[in-house]
Amino acid sequence: MPATSRVSRRIKVLIIDDSASVRETMAALLDEDPDIEVIGTASDPYVAARRMQTDVPDVVVLDLEMPRMDGLTFLGKLMEQHPLPVIICSSLVEHGSGAALQAIEAGAVDVIARPEIGTRQFLLDSRIAIRETVKAAAQIDVQRLKRVRQMVPTQKLTADAVLPPTAGPARVQVTTDTVVCIGASTGGTEALRMLLEALPADCPGIVIVQHMPENFTRAFAERLNSLCTIKIKEAANGDPVLRGQALIAPGNRHTLLQRNGARYSVEVREGPLVSRHRPSVDVLFRSASRCAGGNALGVLLTGMGDDGARGLLEMREAGAYTIAEDESSCIVYGMPKEAVKLGAVDESLPLSAIPAAILRLSAVSAPKPHHG
Repeated sequence: MPATSRVSRRIKVLIIDDSASVRETMAALLDEDPDIEVIGTASDPYVAARRMQTDVPDVVVLDLEMPRMDGLTFLGKLMEQHPLPVIICSSLVEHGSGAALQAIEAGAVDVIARPEIGTRQFLLDSRIAIRETVKAAAQIDVQRLKRVRQMVPTQKLTADAVLPPTAGPARVQVTTDTVVCIGASTGGTEALRMLLEALPADCPGIVIVQHMPENFTRAFAERLNSLCTIKIKEAANGDPVLRGQALIAPGNRHTLLQRNGARYSVEVREGPLVSRHRPSVDVLFRSASRCAGGNALGVLLTGMGDDGARGLLEMREAGAYTIAEDESSCIVYGMPKEAVKLGAVDESLPLSAIPAAILRLSAVSAPKPHHG
């Protein structure tokens, strides 16, 4: 008989954390979901390794700070010997720790930030987001993720909650430099690194929403800034959008594009979760459709769910050219797939071809193709 697929059975999860309270709380909130089964918990990596000899999980939830062997060391050994989707759940992320970035680079697929104080209540309050993170992780082919890295709330709100809709799409005349708006989620940290490393110092201004916890985006931006030719920083309210620079939306804040004459800047604001995210790609893309229109270029990269699909359609209807990452290079072909289904995409491209497309479409001497 063929092996049972992940979608036809519960997702098996192993929790590794030295805190008994965290293990108990995390196990309870995950087990409440009919699609998830916690097959065990472990107080340290050595206990976890013994458990995994008899029952291999689909997803591992891993702390970074533990006795006998730290989580980062265990993650490295796991990726070498038996690669699995690993979610980091750590208080270190609250401080923007470089260790969390190292974990992503070592193979972790996502990060859950948790506070040092009030951890149990935080986990309970975040149960929906945590379950969705586990479900997204279970869909990831870790071997494929390694190959790509080696290459060059209950109510689901829409962008209306942050930026109310208008009567219809308004086309903004193409009068300014191109501004590039990029959205990404699961698998996006490495996709963004590869994309941004390939851009020259005179590339158009870029605004990015990557689903990422609060206090993690600053460290992520600093890490990218050390690797790329262009300047990369975490966006602050009022920051101008400049050539040769990318602004990354801060975690837990929506980031919107705004225009004053021929100049663009960003607004960073509070607001409810949109498409279950804050920051939301839909919010950024809607703001771009309003104030940039045909001056904008929309790019939607790998990610779970549908955040950004409707916003990309709004950008396209306002005259922007739109690109989605092709399934061939996506870690999770969720967000781009939904955009394609909506008719929001002018062109689907593998990740390696997107930097050249951005430069081609933003060149003053090469006007953007017209779409119907």
